[in-house]
Amino acid sequence: MSSNVFWLFLPACFALNMAFGPNNLLSMTVGAKQGIPTALVAAMGRLVAFAIMIVVAALGMGTLLMVSETAFTVVKFAGAAYLIWLGIKVLRASGKSSAEQTKLNKSDVWGLVRQEFFVAMGNPKAILIFTAFFPQFVDMNNYWSSFLTQGVIFLLLEVIAIAAYAYVGTRLSGVMQNARGLRWVNRISGSMMIGFGVILAMARRS
Repeated sequence: MSSNVFWLFLPACFALNMAFGPNNLLSMTVGAKQGIPTALVAAMGRLVAFAIMIVVAALGMGTLLMVSETAFTVVKFAGAAYLIWLGIKVLRASGKSSAEQTKLNKSDVWGLVRQEFFVAMGNPKAILIFTAFFPQFVDMNNYWSSFLTQGVIFLLLEVIAIAAYAYVGTRLSGVMQNARGLRWVNRISGSMMIGFGVILAMARRS
């Protein structure tokens, strides 16, 4: 990747990383409840999902979602259903304060990792980003190394976005020290998850 292409790709890519969506909402919510380190660990599920998508896009299989209405619809509705289910689960969560929820066992952490993974994998628009966005900056004379470089940059910038949203979440931690504040955060987060699910269900291939 030439320096000119790099400086075009970097801000455009970071804008995608920072876009507010269901995964970044998860990072903000986990950051508010458990802190930045736990949010970063949980987001490993998202990074693995995105890495898989980048490889799929590089191999050209991401084109399947672009040309096949059936494949896109199946992934879309599966992802939408999962987001809506997750939103309902958050809405029904207990009103225990964040101080009472601080300690997580390994199964709880792996549950958060799985949430991030399935939310990312259930959004067909994510792989379309890699299929449609990355090729605009690929050097066709060095296809694989160019695509790999873009993938690594994207994942590194994603970590920064995760930390940023988790930090914003920590600013809400004071609100969550009491049961009433936590209930309101759960209502807002759960409603937004359901909203993202509805939006995804209505999404069309661009």
